[in-house]
Amino acid sequence: MKLIEQMQPIHLDALKEAGNIGAGHAATALSQLLHKKVDMSIPSVKIIPLYEAKTIMGEETLVAALYFDISGEAPGSMFLMFQEKEASDLIYSLTGQTIHLLNGRLDPLAVSALQEAGNILAGSYVSALADFTSLPMQVSIPSFAVDMAGALLDSGLIEASEVGDYAIVIDTVIGETKNSENSTPLGQFFLLPNIEAFEKILKSLGVRLL
Repeated sequence: MKLIEQMQPIHLDALKEAGNIGAGHAATALSQLLHKKVDMSIPSVKIIPLYEAKTIMGEETLVAALYFDISGEAPGSMFLMFQEKEASDLIYSLTGQTIHLLNGRLDPLAVSALQEAGNILAGSYVSALADFTSLPMQVSIPSFAVDMAGALLDSGLIEASEVGDYAIVIDTVIGETKNSENSTPLGQFFLLPNIEAFEKILKSLGVRLL
């Protein structure tokens, strides 16, 4: 089954639209958490072979990562990865403190802040994707790690490769005002559905599987 060859721009647009709906929900939740207006968007969504996933972040890029299990009608797993500046900026927004998460000891406050934000982001996106595809899905409480992106993805990709061949990569951007010059990247999602889940998601988007 050559999924990538069968994908059309309209199908990726549908995934992006689901992402932007989720981003809108997440922005509302983050606005309430931060007590200030936050806008979020999904500038791009792409589907890539699993073996290419590590090249997206850079294998030796140090990242803070949250890992989620996805259960329901389209099971799989998900990584949310923050590079150092992304993590530090988000922690500052959430706590008002400058904490260099990736340098030295892991601060419990920093970890808690990222987990809270990750729960909001992942939960909002998966909920929107579930509504968009009519496939009930839920995310687990995340596990947290700081390591090289390649090493972290290896652990998830080994498991994912047993049941699937592709990853959905979702870029996320956050800013205090829409289209603001202060808008900054807010990590990347790596959604790793198993092969049956991928088929269900694509069928729901109108992709005919040959």
